[in-house]
Amino acid sequence: MAEEDLQLAPMHRIIKKAGAERVSAEAAEELRKTLESIGVRISKEALDFTRNSGRKTVKAKDIRIAVTKVVRS
Repeated sequence: MAEEDLQLAPMHRIIKKAGAERVSAEAAEELRKTLESIGVRISKEALDFTRNSGRKTVKAKDIRIAVTKVVRS
């Protein structure tokens, strides 16, 4: 199994915050995989915006723009 950047406990909390009484380990793992995948896509888009702006530092505004683009697709 590959090393994951996101921990499972926060995934359980997020699902419970949405209203679930109980959360299976498989559900938390699936949320982790999905969020990591989306996070990488957003980060790649943000990096494109950063480079196009002539910067090396990814800023919050780059992430916001990237989120809008990724969510639409």
